[in-house]
Amino acid sequence: MGLSNMGWSGLILILVALLLVFGPSKLPEIGKAFGRGLREFKDATKGMMEETPSHSQPEQPEPSSVRPATVQPIELKDETETAKN
Repeated sequence: MGLSNMGWSGLILILVALLLVFGPSKLPEIGKAFGRGLREFKDATKGMMEETPSHSQPEQPEPSSVRPATVQPIELKDETETAKN
């Protein structure tokens, strides 16, 4: 059960409880502080999401420093030949 299942009656009950606990003069201040904190969190996560793709890709070496791969052939010896010696 999450907050998505909470209806209007649950929201009103929470607001009334907050009004009783903090009083009518503190509620606007609490709302502003909550809004500022939420906005700062959103800005910080947005900045992190913009930085992530550029850092997640590995750096590619410059084309001038890339050497083609060389493959050295190997000689396979016959097992019957080595068993005779």
